[in-house]
Amino acid sequence: MEDLRELDLKAWCEAQTGVRQAQLEAVSGDASFRRYFRASDGRQSLIAVDCPPDKEDMTPFIAVADAYQQAGVQVPSIIAVDQQQGFMLQSDFGHILLLSKLHPRNVRQFYSRALQVLPQVMSVTETQLGPLPDYDEALLERELELFKDWLLKEHIRLDWDTSDDKIWTEFCQQMIENARQQPQVGVHRDYHSRNLMVLANDELGIIDFQDAVSGPITYDAVSLLRDCYIEWSAELVTELAQELRTQLIDNQQLAASVSSEQWQHWFDWMGLQRHTKAAGIFARLAHRDDKPGYLRDVPRTLNYLMKVSANYPELARYHQWLTDKVVPAWERQ
Repeated sequence: MEDLRELDLKAWCEAQTGVRQAQLEAVSGDASFRRYFRASDGRQSLIAVDCPPDKEDMTPFIAVADAYQQAGVQVPSIIAVDQQQGFMLQSDFGHILLLSKLHPRNVRQFYSRALQVLPQVMSVTETQLGPLPDYDEALLERELELFKDWLLKEHIRLDWDTSDDKIWTEFCQQMIENARQQPQVGVHRDYHSRNLMVLANDELGIIDFQDAVSGPITYDAVSLLRDCYIEWSAELVTELAQELRTQLIDNQQLAASVSSEQWQHWFDWMGLQRHTKAAGIFARLAHRDDKPGYLRDVPRTLNYLMKVSANYPELARYHQWLTDKVVPAWERQ
């Protein structure tokens, strides 16, 4: 069956550019309903976006793109938009994901560069639409529940009882309190190696920022350094996380009174919240959206949960629960 939306997008691109388009070249999509294609204006490659309006609103993307550009963050330029149809043309950052370039020899260089962008991202707390949404307790709780609902109950069919409920509730409250006690700044919310593009001169372009919120100051750093798609040594991650702390103090975006120990605690526990959410999303993508390939990334997220929780006595019961019940149930699958 012909893809009618793709044909309509092709015709729309021709109308916008005045250039007859060959068959649009599909670009790797993401975990949403959006699809990306390469088009041309006759001189250079462009990205054509199909964002079905009944599935997703492209307004936040447009607003955040404008705010990020004003803050000096390198994001794609928007060339044309048809919000009624859900079509957009934007500049093309090329083919090279940061993930594909990372190597032990260059990881420090690239990650330091990515961390240097974060103060600018953090400075964006509002757009032309108003203040960014708040990463509030309700949103944090909904994200954590994805792990229980989709990974534990739907995928591995965990035999849930009252003791599980008690451990889970305590863990969620600890994660929410940790997130809310941190300074609240602009947060990209998906700042990792698949959403950073390597441009000329190894500069980085930022994509997939439409879900930006005002939230915890360590969130984007842990998304980057404890990436769901690639793992680095604990020593390197800690060193780079502390490098960001120093940078933020120098920029006066973080109080000098925030000790390295406090920062590390915030960072570690923020990672626990994010990896809990990510594991749940990967299971939801597999079961609800028929994208089973994302299950390959669950073991890395579970490994992060195991390693980090082992370092905090306050999480001893949760760590034991992972060790005795959750991980064995996953492995049986």
